[in-house]
Amino acid sequence: MKHLFKRKLNYLILILLSYTMVASAQHTIPNEITEEAKIALSHYPELANTRIEFKFKKEIKKSTMQAQPSFWSVFKSKKNRSYNILISERIKIADSVYYTKDIPSEIMIGWLGHELGHVMDYQQRSGFNLIGFGFKYVTSENYIREAERRADSFAVTHGMETYILATKEFILKKAGLTQEYVDRIKNLYLSPEEIMLLVEERDALSQGK
Repeated sequence: MKHLFKRKLNYLILILLSYTMVASAQHTIPNEITEEAKIALSHYPELANTRIEFKFKKEIKKSTMQAQPSFWSVFKSKKNRSYNILISERIKIADSVYYTKDIPSEIMIGWLGHELGHVMDYQQRSGFNLIGFGFKYVTSENYIREAERRADSFAVTHGMETYILATKEFILKKAGLTQEYVDRIKNLYLSPEEIMLLVEERDALSQGK
């Protein structure tokens, strides 16, 4: 109960803080997810001057969201790159279809925070490395696992564990997804236990232990 209250309190504080934040001119955000995107971005001050466009797409194959560098910016310097975070307009859960914009805010923030973790990962790569990354991502399940776990790790080290855990709980327990899909998520992404270990390591480092 105490943990649940703390989660809700942290979420309320971030909602209130988001109203005082000014969205960067570098970020293009649809009205439907403005507050959620602002909260997620507030955890990544390093991306304040990075061009990022959040946009809905009718369908994304095998995914709900997808972060990627815009095509031509792959060939630019790291500081001049731009990125797209694509968001599927609808997701199918069991036999029902839901509009992504209607997903609870906490879950949306977690999803966006994970995708921004991918952007952080891309920021560290050269253009040549990004091209290789794209090839490996579509050809190797093991490479997908490494990339998704890195994105989760970036989100957790940036203080987004509350949202990431909420998103995982939604996907694994509440969304009514097939067991095959749930098993794939468990294989590709950090588990709640691994996330809490990362939180402990992060907090210990921050306290100089």
